[in-house]
Amino acid sequence: MADLISLVIPSFNEEENIDNTVNTLKTILDPEDFDYELIFVNDGSSDKTFDKVVDASERDERVKGISFSRNFGKEAAIFAGLQAAVGDACVVIDCDLQHPPALIHEMVAKWREGYEVVEGVKSSRGREGLFHKMCAGLFYRIMSRLIKIDMRSTSDYKLIDRKVVNVLLSLTERNTFFRALTFWVGFKSTKLEYDVEERKFGSTKWSFMSLMKYAINNATSFSTLPLQIVTFLGIVLIFGSVVLGIQTLVRYFMGNAQEGFPTVILLELLIGGFIMLSLGIIGHYLARIYEEVKGRPKYIVREHTKNIKGNI
Repeated sequence: MADLISLVIPSFNEEENIDNTVNTLKTILDPEDFDYELIFVNDGSSDKTFDKVVDASERDERVKGISFSRNFGKEAAIFAGLQAAVGDACVVIDCDLQHPPALIHEMVAKWREGYEVVEGVKSSRGREGLFHKMCAGLFYRIMSRLIKIDMRSTSDYKLIDRKVVNVLLSLTERNTFFRALTFWVGFKSTKLEYDVEERKFGSTKWSFMSLMKYAINNATSFSTLPLQIVTFLGIVLIFGSVVLGIQTLVRYFMGNAQEGFPTVILLELLIGGFIMLSLGIIGHYLARIYEEVKGRPKYIVREHTKNIKGNI
């Protein structure tokens, strides 16, 4: 019996890309010696993305679709697709095909060699604008420091074995970071390099603000290092206070103490800034805890195509 590979395809306002993505993937995968299914997850799009998926599903039963009740984010879309997948292995790939689908052949080959996680690693970022490259570079440097994993070239483009899928789905946390969790689970893994392809239709959905929000949410959901910044800031303030205190006492006993009103104002601003930053970090973690303890689902499915056989 041929292996079944499930392709999980998060989609947000990708109306223009659906038909091209389906046709391209079918052209590449039809000659392969494995079966496949294409699972599009419509993440609360405001266009006709899901209508396009339904049309494609009616033409080919291997095309399947899930539609959220609203936008829950890419992480939720990935996990919804994994939940619905029934394949022996799953490949997560972007709907705009900036992840080159030709690499799937090599991914499956590595999987058959015994690797349980096959990571797609970017050798180049394509023709991104300078500002976007700087934002992305800053994001990955921060994330690499926070979670102590080199994230600078990683992506969501990867193949994971069924046992890895089952482990990821067993995690009860609501706030997830897929590409870091595949490192954390610790299965046998390897890497394949690829060049980012150009989008044929539409434009990127990642703005500076969305990247910042994505970075903060993933950092606090996967690492406690930001909390340690609070302790570091406290140590800096104590050290600075001791130095200024000694300086003030020395000047006082030497009889040349000066008026320190500007210094007091600057210190109050500095300390106030540190305190507010610390409260902000702690408050964000409290918000993460608040979201987790409520136990709300990662996503809500509004509808799906009739040929979905997995759990959703």
